[in-house]
Amino acid sequence: MTPTGRAPWRRVPAWGVDTGLVALSLLDAWINLYGEAAPLMWACAAVGSAGLFLRRSVPMAAFLLTLPMLVFMDVAVAPVVALYTLALHSRSRPLLAGCALLNAAASTLVWPVSETFSGEDRTWTLIQFVYTLATAFAPVLFGQLVQARQDVARKLVEVEEAREHESALYAQTVLARERAQLAREMHDVVSHQVSLIAVQAGALQVAAEDARTRDGARAIRTLSVNTLDELRHMVTLLRASGGSATELTPQPTLADLQQLIANSGIETALTGELPPGISTTAQRTVYRTVQEALTNVRKHAPGARAEVRLWHDARNFGVTVTNTAPTRPTVPLPSAHHGLVGLRERAELLDGTLTAEPTPEGGFTLALRAPARPV
Repeated sequence: MTPTGRAPWRRVPAWGVDTGLVALSLLDAWINLYGEAAPLMWACAAVGSAGLFLRRSVPMAAFLLTLPMLVFMDVAVAPVVALYTLALHSRSRPLLAGCALLNAAASTLVWPVSETFSGEDRTWTLIQFVYTLATAFAPVLFGQLVQARQDVARKLVEVEEAREHESALYAQTVLARERAQLAREMHDVVSHQVSLIAVQAGALQVAAEDARTRDGARAIRTLSVNTLDELRHMVTLLRASGGSATELTPQPTLADLQQLIANSGIETALTGELPPGISTTAQRTVYRTVQEALTNVRKHAPGARAEVRLWHDARNFGVTVTNTAPTRPTVPLPSAHHGLVGLRERAELLDGTLTAEPTPEGGFTLALRAPARPV
């Protein structure tokens, strides 16, 4: 076998194979006609051998053109090849049997019946006919075997494709079921609890007498409302599992960055800018990176200040979010770092990188870097 996994003879073009078979047939006829000078025999040999060029398009015609050769000479190459090709392309068993009988009869005519045709000659002629018939059936059976093998191979391919299709459908069904269940859980449990937080924060905002408490309640209520919007959007995405068009809420872009910083409850400075015309996917990634960084500052660095720096050069763009050390004691909160994992996946979709590391001053830096490409 070759390195490509195909047998060497399968790499030979069809015309090359047919040319080789015609040459081999002419050699077979020349060996049988050596010393003969009858033009009719040479003509039959030439026509029968050249007929092999037709074996792929009209195998029946190629077989019939080899019959005159059998009448005048004891050849094997052309008749065997013609019978094999006919059996490979035909599904009519009676036709193939008739062609094998015709082949044997034409070969037996080498010994014509005459007045001196004795009983012993008849016996040998019958033996020759049976032998030739058995020889003719060999390529027929082999051709039918190869045809059956090709049919089985095609059926196996069809079965494998059907199995893969069924597996894909089953996986889609399972995924749709899980998405629907997750959407129900988020809608019935998480959304309900966030709604309660928003209601309680609104009540606290109205009842509080201290201005600082009212500001904190207002921030909690605003964040709760934004979280509810995000949850509704995620539930819509999860329920859209069938691939049909679904009306979705607008995704955040750079235009929403100022609002995000204003609602973060953190003293944050926004500097720099991104190149014009970056894709909406890149804008959304920058937005989510800033959102995750400010969320981590609220959770792990209370009282810290943050700086969001947008930048770009001739080849790359990015955003760097740096916060100072916390000014108040931190409260340990559970975290599985799923947010950073998701941000790294978003960065990889842009062929970029995401780094997260502490600063020497006790703060933290989250940086996104991606190649600048047009929309």
